[in-house]
Amino acid sequence: MAKVIKTTKRKRGVFGTIVWWLFLAFNGLMALWVFWAIKMAAQHAQATTDAAVQAGSVIGGTIATGLLVSLWLFGSLILGLIVALTRGKTVTVEETVA
Repeated sequence: MAKVIKTTKRKRGVFGTIVWWLFLAFNGLMALWVFWAIKMAAQHAQATTDAAVQAGSVIGGTIATGLLVSLWLFGSLILGLIVALTRGKTVTVEETVA
């Protein structure tokens, strides 16, 4: 007895593919930027022996990292919505298995 298997896929267009790659690139660059900001704040805090400068470096690094994470969140939200809206039409593929 033959069995029919239906598979549904979504095909992206050119614009959808470009938006997808922009979304991935944005998230990768933001991850590197946040890592770099934390690293630089830690290096600056360790480079001095003055307690006030160390405290300022830690506080400033925390504020900068928080702003970067907020920017990352909003950017990913906006680009993610655009990626979801450019998915393309559903294509159904039917296979007959003996």
